[in-house]
Amino acid sequence: MEEIKMAEQGCRQTTGMDVEYLHHMTKREPYRNRIELLQGTLDMLILRTLAWGPQHGYGIGNAIRTGSDDVLRAETGSLYPALHRLEKQGWVKSEWRQSENRQRAKYYSLTPSGRKQLAAEQSRWKQMTAAIAGLLEPKRSES
Repeated sequence: MEEIKMAEQGCRQTTGMDVEYLHHMTKREPYRNRIELLQGTLDMLILRTLAWGPQHGYGIGNAIRTGSDDVLRAETGSLYPALHRLEKQGWVKSEWRQSENRQRAKYYSLTPSGRKQLAAEQSRWKQMTAAIAGLLEPKRSES
């Protein structure tokens, strides 16, 4: 009931990466088309974004959103805990810098072990998507 009330008020609580089909959503039904992605997908997307160069949290979220044509959104409640987790694992490092608009921001960058992790995660992702595609569109056996 609390989740419904929060949805009506436009509030969001997320535990993972959200995928929203934004063009079909209305304000009254913000949860209707949301899909929680598999655990680890957000980590892979963050690592991929940082492979393009250092970025602050807001920039990472923006890159995920714009890079997916507004389909994927990394909500703040998911993005920053993921960044902290990746930093603890040694895949990402951070430093405070001044942003483009002269505000102090924490910039994240990929470490060498983060690059290795990204390669491993991309390989697993390709295997998994191929397996799912095989189930969704099975090859017809030749008789």
